[in-house]
Amino acid sequence: MRLTLALAGALIALPAAAHETTAPLGGEEPLEHKHTADEIWDHFLPQAEASADITVDGNTRRIRANGYPDKAPGQFPNRNNPHAISKKNYNLKVPLNPRKTGGAKDAQGSVFGIAVNGVVMDPGTAEYWQNNRRSGWNYEALGGACKLGLDKYNAHVQPDGTYHYHGIPTGVVAASGGRSVPAMIGFAADGFPIYGQYGYSDPERKSSMKKLKSSYRIKNGNRPDGPGGSYNGKFTQDWAFVEGAGDLDQCNGRFAITPEYPNGTYHYVLTDAFPFIPRCWMGNPDASFTRLKGRGQRRGNLEEGQGSPTIDFAVFQDNTEIAAQVIQVQGGHPPRVRRGGPPPQRGQRGPRQQRGGQGGGQGGRSPCSGS
Repeated sequence: MRLTLALAGALIALPAAAHETTAPLGGEEPLEHKHTADEIWDHFLPQAEASADITVDGNTRRIRANGYPDKAPGQFPNRNNPHAISKKNYNLKVPLNPRKTGGAKDAQGSVFGIAVNGVVMDPGTAEYWQNNRRSGWNYEALGGACKLGLDKYNAHVQPDGTYHYHGIPTGVVAASGGRSVPAMIGFAADGFPIYGQYGYSDPERKSSMKKLKSSYRIKNGNRPDGPGGSYNGKFTQDWAFVEGAGDLDQCNGRFAITPEYPNGTYHYVLTDAFPFIPRCWMGNPDASFTRLKGRGQRRGNLEEGQGSPTIDFAVFQDNTEIAAQVIQVQGGHPPRVRRGGPPPQRGQRGPRQQRGGQGGGQGGRSPCSGS
């Protein structure tokens, strides 16, 4: 009976920083006490077995999951990620009929959404230049500078055992198709669906499939402070939104028809280029998601400059010149080094560093060495 239920959970799931904070995720329900017989049974069950249940309750979509992928993950711990996967007990909810608020809300540093297999999507890292969060220069997980022990599904493990995606969850996309029709692979915290990188070329009708492109581009020129050097995509702040440069808006979304929504819906798209997983929401994220990380963090509209350090939402006149109007979201504490000032010296003290790259601590050491 138990095996049947476990397999049913995996089947239902399909259609329906490493080094982030060491604090346990909130928004989880306590696991029930297990009997010895249950523990013995779990020993024989493969750890990769997903347990995800997505149901509709009135105007709410409820997502209960244990955080395991439905395909065997990479080896954890590994050389660049010292953490082991542990079972979670997510009890999340999103609106069944989400609505856009008219402005984007910052999702940097938050759990953006959850895949249909019950694994969360957490694109940002807590890795900063010289381990100094106040520097304002945040390493990208897929930017090429960090070795964070990602497996072939673009996922790794937090210090508290949370397995999570930093990019396209290739295993989920493969299970859902992906190139012949748009593949729905999860839900964002605000309730809008999340799709893979292929969509209809004509968003208003079934048409040929195309690879959808992000509208973010690497800035031109050199970084004014911090690590210095030319912008190259290794840091989140190396990127800016270029309206019309791709197929997607600043939250990596668009309105289009899909197999699940024949009349069309706004939805997010995961891409193989920055931002990979969106860094903002167009609707209101449910508190069950925002409580997962950063208790007490302020979240606000991007235009209001609240939230954690994030990307520049800018408009390029072309790929070599930034237009005069630039909306920069820094949030939190201002950078210690102002524009044009000297970079911090080696050994400069920043916020207290926690094990696993919490993002502060003694400067002068790369946070991407795989602690």
